[in-house]
Amino acid sequence: MSEPTAAPSSWTCPTCRQPVGSRFCPRCGEEPHAPRELTLAGLGEKLLHALTSMDAKTARTVWRLLRHPGALTLSWTAGERRPYVAPFQLFLLANVVFFALQWATGIQVFSSSLDSHLHHQDWSDYAQQLVQRRLAATHRTLEAYAPVFDRVVVINAKSLILLMALPFSALLPLVFLRERRPFMAHVVFALHHYTFLLLLFCVALVAARLSAWSGGGGLDSPRVDTVISLLNLAACAVYLHLAIGPVYGTRGWQRPAKAALLAVGVAVIVIGYRFLMLLITLYGT
Repeated sequence: MSEPTAAPSSWTCPTCRQPVGSRFCPRCGEEPHAPRELTLAGLGEKLLHALTSMDAKTARTVWRLLRHPGALTLSWTAGERRPYVAPFQLFLLANVVFFALQWATGIQVFSSSLDSHLHHQDWSDYAQQLVQRRLAATHRTLEAYAPVFDRVVVINAKSLILLMALPFSALLPLVFLRERRPFMAHVVFALHHYTFLLLLFCVALVAARLSAWSGGGGLDSPRVDTVISLLNLAACAVYLHLAIGPVYGTRGWQRPAKAALLAVGVAVIVIGYRFLMLLITLYGT
């Protein structure tokens, strides 16, 4: 990767429209761009750097998220933000890692194929009715439509994954009704928790692929699928139990009860997200 081009001795900041003689604009922090940055090679370098670089702030944030559940939310809501990656950026980073690992392992968690919706989901009977009506309305055959659905549902699952955090954010003030917290504090907690879930799913993807390589069948095996799902649910409940104590001050019997309730809510949201992907993709293609 090429080294950054040295700043000219004098340049005009494109944001402030003021002459600048230093590397960065003292008003807004802008820096002059090199001509290479506007080429495909330059854009490729920027993308590669964004996807592969792991700076100290990112490592510190991920460590705090995993090692001290709830502490990252407390730090962020208390205004201690400079040492850590912002919640939404952290969520997007985990999203990139998760979907990259899905591609590497060939396993799809949220973007179930049309065949899976039609034959292997709890709503398969209803899905068959919806698909039949949609195919009749668009004058297409199942054989011709299935590859289109399978391709688009992967894109939808990637781009709309934030939708899972939104209902969880709305569930939190209901579970902690007596805790007078700004709604954005619940949103931050939800983003941090779903970042943890995406990283947890990354571990599950690796476990499923190792199971497939060892002859266990991977997620195609109902037994392996059930075991991994239960372990994910248990890990989610444990993490929530550890996190809601410091964040919401939950104590006593209410702490495991509310953690279990929220974990069930997460499971329902995941299932609902899969079904939502069916509807969005079916009526969007």
